[in-house]
Amino acid sequence: LTLQTTSGYVQFDSCNFESGQLQIHAPGTCQVKFCTFSQSSIYLRSVALCILENCEFTGSENASVTVEGCPSSDRNWACKHLAALAKSCAASVWEPDPAECPVAKRDGSGELLLGPVRTCEIVVGEERSSLLSAAGARDLLGSAQEDSEFGESLQAAKEEEEYPVLDSNSSDSDIHSDDEEDAQAMYKLPYQGHSLSHTLADIMDSRLQSNRLHALQKDLKLKSLQQELQQDKEAQCLANSLQGCIIRQCLFRDGKGGIFIYSRGQAKLEESIFRDLTYAVRCIQNSKVIMLRNDIHHCKASGIFLRLSAGGLIADNNIHSNSEAGVDIRKGANPLVLCNKIHSGLRSGIVVVGNGKGIIRSNQIYGNKEAGIYILYNGNPAVSGNHIFQGLAAGIAVNENGRGQITGNVICENQWGGADIRHGGDPVLRNNLISCGYSDGVVVGERGKGLIEGNAIYGNKGCGVWMTSSSLPHLINNQISHNGIYGVGVFCRKDDAGDYPPSQGGSENFQEEREGPGGENDPNSEEEHPAARRPISVALVELNSINHNGAAGLHVKSSEALNIIANVIHANRDGGVAVLQSSQLTRIANNSISCNSRGGVLVEAECQVELRGNGIYENSSHGIISKGEGIIMENDIIGNHRCGLQLLQAADMKVTKNRIQSFQDYGIALFDEAKGLVQENLIFQGRSKKSILRLMSNAEDCIIQNNMLLTFKKRFDMECMLINPPARPHIEGGALGSCAAAGGQRVSSITTRVDGGCHNHGSIFCTVL
Repeated sequence: LTLQTTSGYVQFDSCNFESGQLQIHAPGTCQVKFCTFSQSSIYLRSVALCILENCEFTGSENASVTVEGCPSSDRNWACKHLAALAKSCAASVWEPDPAECPVAKRDGSGELLLGPVRTCEIVVGEERSSLLSAAGARDLLGSAQEDSEFGESLQAAKEEEEYPVLDSNSSDSDIHSDDEEDAQAMYKLPYQGHSLSHTLADIMDSRLQSNRLHALQKDLKLKSLQQELQQDKEAQCLANSLQGCIIRQCLFRDGKGGIFIYSRGQAKLEESIFRDLTYAVRCIQNSKVIMLRNDIHHCKASGIFLRLSAGGLIADNNIHSNSEAGVDIRKGANPLVLCNKIHSGLRSGIVVVGNGKGIIRSNQIYGNKEAGIYILYNGNPAVSGNHIFQGLAAGIAVNENGRGQITGNVICENQWGGADIRHGGDPVLRNNLISCGYSDGVVVGERGKGLIEGNAIYGNKGCGVWMTSSSLPHLINNQISHNGIYGVGVFCRKDDAGDYPPSQGGSENFQEEREGPGGENDPNSEEEHPAARRPISVALVELNSINHNGAAGLHVKSSEALNIIANVIHANRDGGVAVLQSSQLTRIANNSISCNSRGGVLVEAECQVELRGNGIYENSSHGIISKGEGIIMENDIIGNHRCGLQLLQAADMKVTKNRIQSFQDYGIALFDEAKGLVQENLIFQGRSKKSILRLMSNAEDCIIQNNMLLTFKKRFDMECMLINPPARPHIEGGALGSCAAAGGQRVSSITTRVDGGCHNHGSIFCTVL
């Protein structure tokens, strides 16, 4: 049975349709209410305005409602009546109950959707700052250390036996007698005036840290739909629009499709239920859909599909328990996705793929089995102000040349990385709170890129940032603290399924459907990359605060070059920086490395490093231990609890123009077959009256010359020692200006041997930077 009208107005009230179709063509209009459609459908073509309300659609073989074509400008006499009716019945945008949080609820079939949301607390010094609403991970920081395997130790076994390890939380009064404190005060060199001292002071003020966390939590509070509409005029205009097909308080169930909108069609869906369908809504070909307060669940594919430059507003919906993504955006689609609950999906919450765009804002995305938001194949959305939590994979995954502006989100308690970037993914990840994850905060896997800036990465059980040496991220100005293992870990191996899944985003089905040929995977998209940022050719870690992590602040096992510039690395529960493998140059410059529980810097055998302009202060073991080769130049290595500098085994280092002091051990100690050049260093005497410079190497090629040894008897003299130049790091012209040179080092060759300091196998000493 087919009922068709092409003009005038038709109204159906309390009718039953079985195995039939209702067709309305412009300029005709219709109103359908309290009707049931069994294996029946409605087809609307270029209709200016029609209303479907309180209807039930079951058993559809295709779409239950199809909307084709741009709404006609040719309006008949009934359009005015329908517009007034639509306005009078329009659902108001209310302020949601702030106490309403995703708690355990049951759907119509009695299925449990999700248990109570657990959140976490971050311990900052003696303060405890509650993030979000509950205390779900009070023991996170303590248990993270117990559960973590820290891998390689920063000290050799014999050094551990000889020198006990001190806890970073221990004060000097715990390890010295009063006499020792008085003596140490006399010999103490003040270094608090260096260029990163303000950042260090902030770290050491636990109350300030706690206040900042509270302020950040407040700033990242979810906005209601009413607040969003007040601030976004485009969204407000869409929410108030009355064109095309208006569907209100209808039920779509047990069929193939709900609504299909194509060829510039327009539909508005309010307070309807879509369940047990193949898909709920499909919107393609420059069409527009407005969806407000609908319930979409248990679809066999994705809940909402948008393709081929489709757009519209998807707001305040409850989208859950779907077999594929809750919302799937691709092929230039560009919707506004605001204030939805997208949860309990069997795959990802939102997928943006194939040049898809979209503004994704103020949503709660939780409890999905794959990534909360998955961006790939040149997908480029703006993702901001969302709360993404308790996912069984990554919070946000950016793979396969995906991009995106990811700003101001709360990403917490996800099973894998809070953010996972790999295989050409190149997002901007800025000003997010990434906390309490059961693995790492941020993962930058093989060939991952991106700007990772200004994020607070707290309290994750794994590393703060985990990255492979084949990746090329720019990690700048992040707060990375209280994570269970390393603050930043750099590894040379490829993605290992034994430790991390092949794709933390999941295994979504990204094969194209019927709309057209699948050209979405082209990495050479015509669209310009939106991020205007300084290009880098070497992975760069700069201006970060890396503190109070469960293992080394920065752990490096890399086969590629790496620049570590102007970071504050403080009070980590192992060493400050551990370079365990570095076949290419690791450049460590202008950092403050202080009060770590083991040494300041460890360089293992066969590693190539440049240590320049760092301040290495009051670490609980040696300032620097090196078994590798490279340059140690113009550093302040002051107040460490063991030796200032140790060269061990076959170390091959050029050590020049450093200022070194150890309170109770040797300034410089050379062991085994260490060789190189030790020249023009200023070595301050500590309490010990033994030789300040301890030479134990038997190597013939170790040149020691023109070093100055200073002994002071008055405290006043000690205060003048780090003035010219000031205490390091000393960054002239601002930190960013000094870091700009990191990508382009100027090297001039030396054609003659420097006093026996170069070696037959071509040491790095044959170049001067």
